[in-house]
Amino acid sequence: MQSATAARPSASSSLPASAEARAEAPALPADDWRAGGFGVYVHWPFCAAKCPYCDFNSHVRGGVDQDRWRRALVAEILRVAAEVPERRVGSIFFGGGTPSLMPPATVAAVIEAVDTAWGLAADAEVTLEANPTSVEAERFAGYRAAGVNRLSLGVQALDDGHLRRLGRLHTAAEALAALRLARQTFPRVSIDLIYARQDQTAPDWEAELRTALALGVDHLSLYQLTIEPGTRFHDLRARGGLRGLPDDDRASGLFETTQAVCAAAGLPAYEISNHARPGAESRHNRVYWRYGDYAGIGPGAHGRLTVGAERLAVETLRAPEAWLDAVETRFSGEAGRTGLSGADQAAEMLMMGLRLVEGVEAGRYARLAGRPMSADAIGELADMDLVALTDGRLRATETGRAVLEAVLRRLLADA
Repeated sequence: MQSATAARPSASSSLPASAEARAEAPALPADDWRAGGFGVYVHWPFCAAKCPYCDFNSHVRGGVDQDRWRRALVAEILRVAAEVPERRVGSIFFGGGTPSLMPPATVAAVIEAVDTAWGLAADAEVTLEANPTSVEAERFAGYRAAGVNRLSLGVQALDDGHLRRLGRLHTAAEALAALRLARQTFPRVSIDLIYARQDQTAPDWEAELRTALALGVDHLSLYQLTIEPGTRFHDLRARGGLRGLPDDDRASGLFETTQAVCAAAGLPAYEISNHARPGAESRHNRVYWRYGDYAGIGPGAHGRLTVGAERLAVETLRAPEAWLDAVETRFSGEAGRTGLSGADQAAEMLMMGLRLVEGVEAGRYARLAGRPMSADAIGELADMDLVALTDGRLRATETGRAVLEAVLRRLLADA
């Protein structure tokens, strides 16, 4: 369903980082990850159906052995914790796939394992993504009892015609019913919507946004529809069958509508695609955007882990059956890891952090990269009102966030 965005064997059989990466890495601050915190991402790879726009690691299966999967997820958590002990977890995020196909008992076992392995912060945020079908909504009470305190509901559209085009299995009425139930069950609720859909007009999108805002949610994730390689939408467009998508000007207008309507309702953007009332921002996603450390558990999950003085990019096997077999037979679902140089880390920190309205600390970039950001690049971009450097922080302006890829290319060209 979502991303994320969002790992490894027992400590004795962990894959080493490459010798080349280790040799080139300068002495770096071993606690840099603390600027973003530490979270755990758990990937549940199964869906009832594959949406035509989805390029996430999601799979449709006729049956899933829940006991095996529960044991494997718990085992992976304990293995990673043995490598990076003595941390406190500020957030857990169950993503997918469709995590609301998990039995509440599996969710409870995973949360308990995280708490046993590292300890959960007193105010830890535990988010689960859910689809708003009536069967999954009935599980909400079970998830809340398991320890989930934030639900991210994949509504995607509030129009039945558009839901059918997006390949969703629920209706708008089911989505609204699930949302009402979620708000009665969980302290915090977020909903996902997709815009720039086929034949969508600005007035239609504005009306849809106002409907969502009137429901009292404190967080909205609003994603522009993109056509990704490997998806059914991509194949359909290549054959000339996906018509009515907005051009760049119309899509830009829908983005501007999004910003204006949400800001006026008290949910300004704090990240390119995310809007929240002050204090209701997603804590887990901010771990990514603030470039903290996170353990990726489950098929296709990615992680960033600081082990000793080295920061590692970690990935897991993507195929669910291969991951499960690897965990059970060689005690790790990890596919590989790469040591990140200071320049790598600085670039990643910049790419993630400039998505946030708060921007990035210029001094942190310099500590990682071993040199400050290019003054020439910042000056050029500031002259175009795309970035601003104030109080030691570099921020992309609203105009700059709309063209962030171009901004980043210029900033990193001189790195």
